[in-house]
Amino acid sequence: MFLRDEDDEARRVEKLTRISNVLVDRIDRLEESRGSAWSMFQAAVALEQEVQVRTRELEQALADLSERNRELAVARALAEEANRSKTRFLRAASHDLLQPLSAAKLFLSAFKDTSLDELQTELADRLAGAFESVEELMHAVLDISRLDSQRIEFQRKPVDLGDLFRRLAIEYAPMAEAKGLKLAFAPTSAVVESDPTFLRRIAQNLVSNAIKYTDQGGVLIGVRKRGGRAWLEIMDTGIGIAATDRSRIFDEFQRIGREGGAPGMGLGLSIVRRACAKLGHPIAMDSEPGRGTVFRVSLPLIGPRAEASRRVAEHSGPSLRGRVALVVENDDAMRRAYQLILHDRLGMVARVTGGIPEALAQMGDDPPDVLIADYNLDNGDTGLKAIRELRIAAGQPVPAIIVSARRDPEIGRASLELGVPVLEKPIRPEDLQAMLHHMLA
Repeated sequence: MFLRDEDDEARRVEKLTRISNVLVDRIDRLEESRGSAWSMFQAAVALEQEVQVRTRELEQALADLSERNRELAVARALAEEANRSKTRFLRAASHDLLQPLSAAKLFLSAFKDTSLDELQTELADRLAGAFESVEELMHAVLDISRLDSQRIEFQRKPVDLGDLFRRLAIEYAPMAEAKGLKLAFAPTSAVVESDPTFLRRIAQNLVSNAIKYTDQGGVLIGVRKRGGRAWLEIMDTGIGIAATDRSRIFDEFQRIGREGGAPGMGLGLSIVRRACAKLGHPIAMDSEPGRGTVFRVSLPLIGPRAEASRRVAEHSGPSLRGRVALVVENDDAMRRAYQLILHDRLGMVARVTGGIPEALAQMGDDPPDVLIADYNLDNGDTGLKAIRELRIAAGQPVPAIIVSARRDPEIGRASLELGVPVLEKPIRPEDLQAMLHHMLA
């Protein structure tokens, strides 16, 4: 009886122990669960605080970036306006800058036509060289300014490369002869599409560079036709360009070769690169140090001009002697220079006036053979207005030339509508004579 009671008691104790262990285990698990949830809650709170901090920092960064963007936009707008102002200033000032230079060159040309002793001839040649350097620098600055403008407009039209070659031959023959070089232009009938003014500047810079960097041999200019393209090629036997220099020669103020060698400011090829890029004319170069260089400019080919018509234009130009030119020019020095060139050199009858009213009074009953008008006249008048009024007074479309130092697309378009060519300042007497021959042919 006693043993049975002890067994029952042992079983009850064992059962209670098991129940107790289960309860303890449940309590432990509950505590663990409660601790994990609390940790998670604390982590969530900490993460939320971190997100808030990062969000505030991001918002501040975005605000700073927005402010910087506004500052950059303002700075860019100011820079663009400054660049436009610079371009407008240079365009407006070009007339006043080139006017005295143009007059000086015409006076010097008239002076060289007189009897000069050896010293006077040398001084005249040195003055001519100085004027050419000043003109080159001024044109380079104006060209770079215009090409850097975002609003540049080109006057694309057919350009006869044969005519361009003849003008370049006349222009650069003295330079080549002075160095004892042979300057040759291969005959061509190619007509391409480009801006005549800038294509001529491209060719001028390449030919001038070729002569400057060639000491013996010569320079050959020609055209190769490939498909629908005409490749203008300027080849020289000069010092060549090393591979390490080929990437920098198109930058401003970069010159190659020996010290004290070729003169210049190192702007020519920079203008070539800018103009070719704006016009869409690919440019290529091959060179070998000590053996020469060839530059190639790819131009869209239009078609040939008949050789017969070119020969007629070359050889049937009339004499200018006795022909009447009515000039409208508001600058005293330029009026006197026109008289010397037109009358004394070309043998023409020069009626030189200072404005539209005086020109109308000089018209008389016998219209002139040609009108020459400066674009910028007094009292807000322009050469185009002068030509219109003089043609009305004459009752016929008298051949006319506009002379301008401003390379303004508006002037080009307005002149084209009137059928009037533009002669840029500073005027070369040879260019004026060639244009008069062409106008009166």
